[in-house]
This record gives sequence, structure tokens and C-alpha cells, in this order.
Amino acid sequence: MVNSQPSYFHLHLVSDSTGETLTTIAKAAAVQYAEMRAIEHVYPLVRTSRQLQRVMQEIEQTPGIVLCTIVNTSLIAEVEQRCRELNVPCMHVLQPIMQVFESYLGAASTPTVAGQHVLDADYFKRIEALNFTMAHDDGRLPDNMSDADICILGISRTSKTPTSIYLAQRGFKTTNLPIVPQIELPKRLTEPHTSFVVCLVASPERVAEIRRNRAMMMSDRDLDGYVDRSLIASEIAYTRKISAKYGWPIIDVTRRSVEETAASIIKLMQEFDAGRK
Repeated sequence: MVNSQPSYFHLHLVSDSTGETLTTIAKAAAVQYAEMRAIEHVYPLVRTSRQLQRVMQEIEQTPGIVLCTIVNTSLIAEVEQRCRELNVPCMHVLQPIMQVFESYLGAASTPTVAGQHVLDADYFKRIEALNFTMAHDDGRLPDNMSDADICILGISRTSKTPTSIYLAQRGFKTTNLPIVPQIELPKRLTEPHTSFVVCLVASPERVAEIRRNRAMMMSDRDLDGYVDRSLIASEIAYTRKISAKYGWPIIDVTRRSVEETAASIIKLMQEFDAGRK
């Protein structure tokens, strides 16, 4: 009998904070193995030996790769010791990065649990941006467009809202406006302002697919026209026409995640700002 490789593996993520950094790193690595499914076990806020013992008991029951982000050196040592006893691989994912920092800066780090989540000015800037974005979603443009850092335009179902929220979490006050060919753009959008405007488009097939999946929630809409590919193509062409008329950059989000779209917007905005200086 030929031994078949398992189609899944257990991935244990142990953190003394929220686990967001660890989850992101682990996901970036796991997706490189498309034929293997990672079963994630996330253990946030592990800050005492007693908490760690419970975690290690679960790891013992479902052995797999162990990744951790823990500041306390004694807890790190305990994790590594138990993983050796269980014969499972273990890595402190920030350690190689910290070694590079220490080597370059010539100074030891100051261990700080959840230091990236400190309630500083940047934190409150992100909260303010998120409040602004939620209040100016789906066509609710601010009276003064310069109050917004970014304005996203696009036809229905081009990921304007999720992209806006993601940008807000990065600290950018973002508003968005659905483009409808029969409706003129608000004058405050086309008059001089400092907000960075960007247009989003996608393939007619992609937009039609997303709209069709949303159709059950929109019984009051003309669904035939809403999902008609030729009409969607006309809407996209109108978006491109507007983009060309006002010199606004355009991004095709057909094969982009929200994170990738947001990264592209930030890059374009930075290039635009650099060009104005």
C-alpha cells in the first residue's frame, strides 16, 4: 500500500497579545502549500505559565507546527522545551527579526507585550478615521471634500465599502460614492479639494457574479438589469470615461483582494502627493 500524504495539518498559534500578527504571518506561509489545509488553533493572551500549560495540553492532543509571539523569555523557554518533548516543530517568529534589529541598532530590545496596540496618537487617529468612514459610506460625502483623505468611486459591487473600512483601519479618512450613469456627480466632488479620488472597476463577469449572489437580498431592485452583463459593461465604460475626464486613477479589482486594492490606493496616493511637492 502506498502511503498517501495527509491533506491537512494542525497549526498552533500561541501569542501573548491578540494574535493578529501571528495569524497574518502564518496565513502568508500556509497559502504557499495549496494542497495542504491548515487547521488553525489560535491561543491569544497567553501570559502565564498556567495558561501555557493548558495550551500545551491541546497541542499534545493535536500535534502540529507551533508558532509563537511571546515576549516573556521564561515562557518562550517553556514552549520550546515542551515542543521538544512532544517532538513538534516550534518557532518564535519575531526572534529572527529582532536579531536583525539588535544587530543593526547595537542595542537590546525592551520587551513590551502588545506594544503595537498601545493607546497612542496613531491609535486614536485610526479610531477617528474609522468613525469618519462609517459616517460617510455609500454616497454620504462630507460637505467639505477636503475632510476626506481618500474618496473611492465605483459601480455597485466593486468592493468600495470594505476597501474604505480597511483604509480607515490604516488611519485614512475614506468616503465612497457609487457611480450610476444616470446620476451626475456631486459638484463638491468635481470642484477643487485635497481628497485623493480613485475609481474602482472589475470585469462584467465578476460584477455580475457578485450581484447575482446578492440578488436575494434586493427584492425591490430590477434584478434583470442589475445583473445584465451588457449593462454592467456600460456602467464600467462610464466609470472609465469619468476617470479619464477628471484625471482620476483607476484600479481593476477583478483579481485583487481588499488588502491589495487598499495597498495600491495608498501607493498611488503617495506618488500623487510626491508629485505635488
